Amino acid sequence: MSKRSSDSVGAGPATTVLVANRGEIARRVFATCRRMGIGTVAVYSDADAAAPHAAEADAAVRLPGNTPAETYLRGELIVEAALSAGADAIHPGYGFLSENADFAKAVLAAGLIWIGPPVEAIEQMGSKVASKKMMDAAGVPVLAELDPAEVTEAHLPVLIKASAGGGGRGMRVVRALDELEPQIEAARREAASAFGDPTVFCERYLETGRHIEVQVMADTHGTIWAVGERECSIQRRHQKVIEEAPSPLVERVDAERAAGVPGMRERLFEAARLAAGAIGYTGAGTVEFLADENGDFFFLEMNTRLQVEHPVTECTTGLDLVRLQLEIAAGARLPAEPPAMRGHSIEVRLYAEDPAHDWQPQSGTVHRIDIPAVLTEFDLLDRPGVRLDTGVVDGSVVGVHYDPMLAKVISYAETRGEAARLLANALHRARIHGLVTNRDLLVRVLRHPAFLAGDTDTAFFATHGLDTLAAPLVSEPDEALSIVAAALADAAANRAGARVGGGLPSGWRNLPSQSTHKLFESRTSGTHDVGYRATRGVFSVDDHDGLELVDATPDRVVLAVPGEKGSVRRTFAVARYGDLVCVDSPLGPVSVRKLPRFSDPADQIATGSLLAPMPGSVIRLGAEVGSRVEQGQPILWLEAMKMEHTIAAPAAGVLSAVNVTVGQQVEVGAVLAVVDPAEGTETQENK
Repeated sequence: MSKRSSDSVGAGPATTVLVANRGEIARRVFATCRRMGIGTVAVYSDADAAAPHAAEADAAVRLPGNTPAETYLRGELIVEAALSAGADAIHPGYGFLSENADFAKAVLAAGLIWIGPPVEAIEQMGSKVASKKMMDAAGVPVLAELDPAEVTEAHLPVLIKASAGGGGRGMRVVRALDELEPQIEAARREAASAFGDPTVFCERYLETGRHIEVQVMADTHGTIWAVGERECSIQRRHQKVIEEAPSPLVERVDAERAAGVPGMRERLFEAARLAAGAIGYTGAGTVEFLADENGDFFFLEMNTRLQVEHPVTECTTGLDLVRLQLEIAAGARLPAEPPAMRGHSIEVRLYAEDPAHDWQPQSGTVHRIDIPAVLTEFDLLDRPGVRLDTGVVDGSVVGVHYDPMLAKVISYAETRGEAARLLANALHRARIHGLVTNRDLLVRVLRHPAFLAGDTDTAFFATHGLDTLAAPLVSEPDEALSIVAAALADAAANRAGARVGGGLPSGWRNLPSQSTHKLFESRTSGTHDVGYRATRGVFSVDDHDGLELVDATPDRVVLAVPGEKGSVRRTFAVARYGDLVCVDSPLGPVSVRKLPRFSDPADQIATGSLLAPMPGSVIRLGAEVGSRVEQGQPILWLEAMKMEHTIAAPAAGVLSAVNVTVGQQVEVGAVLAVVDPAEGTETQENK
């Protein structure tokens, strides 16, 4: 066997790299390859045929099918794709097969360069159960692993985790013993779907821990770097949402430590180097710890790959971690010491999801994604500003088969406060049209006094109220102003397209008359009826006394808004996509649906209907037609975007209809089942 097929390192520089992944991380690796003069190959599923990562590579190879199991988890197809496209190296990205030792073996056996750690290291860290035992033996502090069959009341609460994966898939918090078995089964299903391995285990759950991780980089000549730590404590469903470097906890603990006492950063770095050295690690990896407020920490896992949040380390060190991965795979030596950390960097994950409604993932078309103040994409920042790493562009379609992350938005500045301010402002002013996202939540977190004070434990959303953090950025009065702007822009568009009388003001009457009305529906505040009229020299909007129209075009409206000390001029940018109207201004983003003047009775939905909140596949039914159900009782389960979603009864009653079967694909808004609350009430009264 050749050197290249038997060893992942020292095989010489790659000339063409296939990225065994999709979306943002594929584009990120391609960007560094282009800067290094290395060719690129993409793989794509049928759902990703028009995706940006497939379009911008030098070559792209189709993986027939849509689901991960059919495509990105098919290692043999990916190796065939590399060979057919003339690639001599494979970079796994993160997720999918990135920590699959069998895939790494197949890459090497095919004579290809593996841009990753040794197979043995992946195997040793691939089982979170076995890896904890190994780290314990190496002197790294660990949380004890619990056999699910041996969990007792005294162990509660416990966290169920997938042994083979990460990203929150297969994770469940259990606080009652009677919930343990059903939650384990659900975790196994998720783990099998996401990673192809249903193995799960339990460990003690720390309610308010801090998630601290250390980036390591090791070459084949014995040098191991602890490049810097990151804090990733703000999470939803055990998946990171906001990450930053350096950690505010580490900064505080080290500032408060007594003279001569080893600092938390020093102890973290030593533990991370011990972990990497114990398994003969090479390349980029991350050692993750759970810490308490006193600075004590416990080993969670080692991710034998690049992390989603690697940009914050790049911004605070000036290192291109993907370049280092490629160079180390070619046998390059690292300098004796890593560069010193500089400034502060914060990353947020912009998801197509609705935090206010149980984090429901969204699917559909991204009509526009435009984030101001972006200095670079997929590259290092050397001055205060914003970096964008995204897998979507204007017109991209977000489907149901993959993670709903749209982009990572990263800021860098000299201080943490400035980095938070820069990022919050960029997100606030971003134009993101077409899908509900977590943007408002991200901005509120970045501006929250607790976040700015560095109080960022894993219970952040529970402590400060998800309903408050997920509330719209725009106030109700300002939303109403934005909807007025939407109505006036629509009127201007109608005038621009009119064949007769287009030059007359909208709603103009020679004599006093009724107002012209336009109806809009807001997700958060319901129906808005905007009435306006123009008579001789006077323009007025119902319920907005003193509001003056300065200018109105189909895509821009300027209003003079009355105030106690005079009027303030406000400018609104308006975009329309069918009945969707998006209004952007410094007051905050607003998206509404324009309603028809007359509704069709056939479009009415029966009371008690359970609608599909997203497209997905029905994986389980929980009740039969005719059975009595209680409010909140699970009726069925959908699988979408690699997660399970429970559809529960909206009220007590009788399940009068189930319109789906297990395995059926459903579209968003489909009526899945109907609970008749009247029958339920009647049944209770007759008991």
